[in-house]
Amino acid sequence: YRCARDMIAGGQFGKLGMITAMNFTDFMYRPRRPEELITEQGGGVVFSQGAHQIDIVRLLGGGRVRSVRADTGIWDTARAAEGAYAALLEFEGGAFAAAVYSGYGHFDANEFCGWIGEMGLPADRSRYGARRKALGSLTAAQEAALKAAQNYGGAEYKPAPSDAARLHQHFGVLLASCACADLRPTPEGVMVYGDFEQRLHRIAVPAVPRAEVIDELYDAVVTGRPPLHTGRWAMATLEVCLAILRSAKERREVSLEHQIGL
Repeated sequence: YRCARDMIAGGQFGKLGMITAMNFTDFMYRPRRPEELITEQGGGVVFSQGAHQIDIVRLLGGGRVRSVRADTGIWDTARAAEGAYAALLEFEGGAFAAAVYSGYGHFDANEFCGWIGEMGLPADRSRYGARRKALGSLTAAQEAALKAAQNYGGAEYKPAPSDAARLHQHFGVLLASCACADLRPTPEGVMVYGDFEQRLHRIAVPAVPRAEVIDELYDAVVTGRPPLHTGRWAMATLEVCLAILRSAKERREVSLEHQIGL
């Protein structure tokens, strides 16, 4: 995503006009703690997943979102937090973005990513619906215990094999449409769809997954290096997430006040 942002900022493909971001997962049917299914306590996909998608969209769009118009969906009353949303973001520079997410476990966006999963590993297509089925008739306490057991360090935690064929992690389908090309981050790099040719700009896969996240935290705390993700940047992303909920509730466009650029 940062490579795609550098391509946009470099200007060789013309001005950015539109961003299309779409992700369909089974997020709502992975084991959850009770508060993860209560909107007022930070639950639902807008906070849990929208924070990632909106962060990426803001990165590519330059950061400053002028307004948001959105709708949300709660389609399972037993898991009564937002499980889907569709949002239209307008940026100050004139570009706009459509961000769509569903965590209801039917269509899988990995199908559009060569069946490479979010963590950069081949997706197990044989497990379709398995997570929903595994929840069965578990109580809230049993479900929370299952999540704890499957987390890092838990009794049922299963790390990826050390020799696994890993590619880049991703967050579904994303296209950045510039005047002279569409740019698509993929598990292998950035696909460039130009006026007369298409090519893949390959990017080396990190030896350690998410090492850059830990390095950023370490450098900020130990060496005093300013982090890429500052508190102000995080607040601006959260403001968009809150605007998605507010726009859906009030059925109107919501203007933003706390946005910052790159």
